[in-house]
This record gives sequence, C-alpha cells and structure tokens, in this order.
Amino acid sequence: MYLRESGRLQTALGEIADRIEHIGSTSIADIVAKPIIDILVVASDLARVDRRTTALAAIGYEAKGEYGLAGRRYFRKCDANGVRTHHVHVYQRGSGAIERHLAFRDFLRAHPDKARRYSDLKVELASGRGLAGPDYQSAKAGLVNMLEAEALAWSGAR
Repeated sequence: MYLRESGRLQTALGEIADRIEHIGSTSIADIVAKPIIDILVVASDLARVDRRTTALAAIGYEAKGEYGLAGRRYFRKCDANGVRTHHVHVYQRGSGAIERHLAFRDFLRAHPDKARRYSDLKVELASGRGLAGPDYQSAKAGLVNMLEAEALAWSGAR
C-alpha cells in the first residue's frame, strides 16, 4: 500500500518531493498498528507544496495545514466509507522533525525488543484501557518520548 501511494504522491508533487518515506507503526515489522499508512515527504519548499493542494486533492487527500505542528503540512486520505487510510506529513528539507521520525522508525526496526515494548503498550492502552484519540496519544507519550531520545542518540552515534 505504501509503495503504490508513494508513487501517486511523487506524481502529484513532482520535483518538490525530495524524498518519500514510510513511517509510523505500519513501517515497523511485527508491531500492532492501525491500518493507516503514515508517509513522510521531505519537500524542497512548503510554499510550493501549498500550491499543489489541488493535485493532492485529485488523488484523495484533504489538506489540513500545519494541523498543530509548526513547519508541517498534513494531509489525510479516507476510503469510500470515510475510513482514514493514509496520513501524509510534509516537512521542508532541513527540518529536525525529519530526523526525529526516521530515527524513531529505524531504531525500532533495529531493536525488536524496544519495538515489542512499544507494541505491547499500544495494545494495553487501546484494549485494556479502551483509550482512543488524544487520550491514547497522551498515555503513550512517556514511552514514545523516551524511545525517541534513545533513537536520536543511537542515530547520531551511527
């Protein structure tokens, strides 16, 4: 699903997209994930991305602007039933958020024990406590922040 969608995004964004990466839980083997594909786009210029909103809408994406994160452009896509299928996070080349997302993904790929710990927490929060949305995000923030710090240190040491 990621590969097919990344091709569509590359066509819609053209030369503006320097890199397109699969991120989020679906990009990490053997962990629990909602069936939503998270995609990171590294762009040469966010203003040019803003001008491609119509091209992204043509392939099913709703533009949400920064959506709470300065320096990001967020797009989401739903299927015919209104079920969300894709999240696209676009950052301009040089943004620290790019390194953070990729380090987190690569760290969990390289450390299955850490990935399993993260996955187990997600299962506990979603099923055991029945958390969703902002409560779910908030409840997992402590572990995510710790893993992110470890990931950035690990990434810098490689």
